[in-house]
Amino acid sequence: MQHPFPIRVLFLCNSNAARSLMAESLLRHLDSSRFAAYSAGSTPTPDGQPDPRTLQALAAADLPTDGLRSKGWDEFSGPDAPHMDLVVTLCDEAAGETCPVWPGHPATAHWSHADPRAEGAQDPERFVHAVHGLRRHIELLVNLPDERIDRLVLQAEARQLGQV
Repeated sequence: MQHPFPIRVLFLCNSNAARSLMAESLLRHLDSSRFAAYSAGSTPTPDGQPDPRTLQALAAADLPTDGLRSKGWDEFSGPDAPHMDLVVTLCDEAAGETCPVWPGHPATAHWSHADPRAEGAQDPERFVHAVHGLRRHIELLVNLPDERIDRLVLQAEARQLGQV
């Protein structure tokens, strides 16, 4: 059975200040007709602001930055939250955390991406590399044919993409 569109995808990272926001922007840019992109973190930035280097890397890649903000995953776990179809963790720390029980019991996957904000990582090129690495995974996702997008198939496909 084909899934109704759009497929709601939530990207998770600890602070929701870099990788998850990049993935949200990429998915919105590459396929906003079949997918609705969201992002969140377990410990969002206190001021809600993305890392400025994230915005710079996205702008340099001609990707949208409008409306991007660091937000907690509790926005997506309450009774009034949109039901997600797929939840993708992007950092190994978030993958190991106990996540909320998501309404609708979405498919889950983990795509490991290095943190461009890691301690001692001052090179702004790390953010550009992060965008390119995430783009590869997002392009594979958006290129899945419609018949490959139902809950169980989507989970298997998304998990397999994380191995690429």
